[in-house]
Amino acid sequence: MVYAHLFEYYLLFALGIVAAVLALLALVDAVRHPAANYQRENKRTKAFWMGMTAAATLVCVLSVLSGGGGGIFQLIGACIACVYLADVKPAVSGKSGYYPY
Repeated sequence: MVYAHLFEYYLLFALGIVAAVLALLALVDAVRHPAANYQRENKRTKAFWMGMTAAATLVCVLSVLSGGGGGIFQLIGACIACVYLADVKPAVSGKSGYYPY
């Protein structure tokens, strides 16, 4: 039983590190793009996405530093980062994948 708890601890710790890295990448990318790109693509404002990704980064990093146990807040932070990376980042960088013919 000890091995099962140890496995669970290290698995959640590794997933927490992955969530923190994703959130940090989303925050760096949100800072990098100009505010006009967000308005042009009808995504919320740059300040909104910077605030959301900064909060997600803070929650994910703090949960990793505390030894895991971020729970639902860490999951919400990871979801915010993934939404930014999957939806907003391609739009504001001009690589949305939509090519009208």
